[in-house]
Amino acid sequence: MPKLIVVLGDQLSPALSSLQHLQPEDVILLAEVAEEACYVKHHKHKIILLFSAMRHFAAVLKQQGMSVYYLQYGNVNNMTSAVSAALQQHPSLEQVVITQCGEYRLQQEIDQWSQHFSLPVQVLDDDRFICTLSRFSQWASGKKQLRMEYFYREMRRYTGLLMQNDQPEGGKWNYDADNRKACPSDMQQIAPLTFSADDITEQVKMLVLKHFPDNMGEVDNFCYAVTGKDARLAFMHFVEQQLPRFGDYQDAMLLDQPFLFHSICSVYLNCGLLDVRWMCNKVAAAYHSGAVPLNAAEGFIRQLIGWREYVRGLYWLLMPGYATENYLQATRELPAFYWHGKTRMRCMQQAISSTIEHAYSHHIHRLMITGNFALLAGLSVKQLTDWYLAVYADAYEWVELPNTLGMALFADGGVMASKPYAASGAYINRMSNYCQHCHYKVKDTTGDAACPFNALYWHFLHRNEQQLAANPRLALAYANWRRRSEADQNAILAKAEHTLIHLEQL
Repeated sequence: MPKLIVVLGDQLSPALSSLQHLQPEDVILLAEVAEEACYVKHHKHKIILLFSAMRHFAAVLKQQGMSVYYLQYGNVNNMTSAVSAALQQHPSLEQVVITQCGEYRLQQEIDQWSQHFSLPVQVLDDDRFICTLSRFSQWASGKKQLRMEYFYREMRRYTGLLMQNDQPEGGKWNYDADNRKACPSDMQQIAPLTFSADDITEQVKMLVLKHFPDNMGEVDNFCYAVTGKDARLAFMHFVEQQLPRFGDYQDAMLLDQPFLFHSICSVYLNCGLLDVRWMCNKVAAAYHSGAVPLNAAEGFIRQLIGWREYVRGLYWLLMPGYATENYLQATRELPAFYWHGKTRMRCMQQAISSTIEHAYSHHIHRLMITGNFALLAGLSVKQLTDWYLAVYADAYEWVELPNTLGMALFADGGVMASKPYAASGAYINRMSNYCQHCHYKVKDTTGDAACPFNALYWHFLHRNEQQLAANPRLALAYANWRRRSEADQNAILAKAEHTLIHLEQL
């Protein structure tokens, strides 16, 4: 039975399940569709990355003798129209095959194809992930709390990564306590490997300039890998040059050093240019050879087979209702500086400037700077999740939504996190040198020059006391708040209210 095999823009892997049993009469469809490029205002670098990587992937498939039907941008509005065009061009095809996509919205569209086209449609599991959705559902069944740490331990046992028989390497499952060091201010980052644009990428850059001129970012500084070969080179550069210090400093931040020792390889992994098993095996081999310490290897592997697999399982387990959760009723408008980065708060300026320039910022920027500020200020959950989805090159809803809605904003009421990741300026000062170069004074809570995070932190606890006071992990924070005099509390709350009214002027 000749098949139309649909490959999406984040499925650019030769090991994709839908490509495993190709026959000579099969046709592979790739399409640059308007709906996927425009449903949020994607960063220019994300569009360049995906369109160029898709074109390179199609070229490789053709070189291998496969029949590829490729639709460039401007030909179709959505994936259904792309499939329709391919079937009209190839009327002998009798079946449509696709690997499950990463976003609930698009999967709902795909689930209608069999009725729309009157052809059988086969949706295959995405076995690029280690944990199948059915396995995750079984793990979650009957549990009152779905904590990542216990899921991660199961994945370690399942994969055998960093295990000695049935025991974790080094005797501990998690070395996170060793991964919270602040960088010395004179330490220099080791930048990720970058790549020059070839003719295909240059053509895509011109397309993006024409069709997406107002989207975040510039085209001239695009330097991501757009092939699997180059993505693997980028990852091995990380393993050899950055990973040895990644463990110690993965939570650290330094002025004008947006990468420090982070890999940025989530950009490649999440669109299919890298394979998670290959990455984990390379990291484990680096540890076993003595090239990297255990806390670095374990910390990185935990991000891949712990957080990444966990948030995907959680997303598909809880959608579609998960997308509308708003436990703390956060609805305040997103300030414009999230888009242009012009703010006197040095930490926010650093995180957002990196986002604008690179379509990337590392996880502490996202969780403890832009996410933390949104949590404290009660910014709209919908607007912030849309912002994260738009501005980062590695963002797809299955990974972005749980991390933003659940982890950063506590909008799911504690499904993901055991407490809100709320922090005052003291945390930022401890983990960075931003505060030394800031307009605001990190040790002040009230007054014209006080760090906005400080009063907002106490205001957050005060206004959400009914929902949060019973949380045992916040008992100390609430005890500290109650020990303050009434006059002190009133002054802090008044400062916070003034800050919230004047967010755009921060």
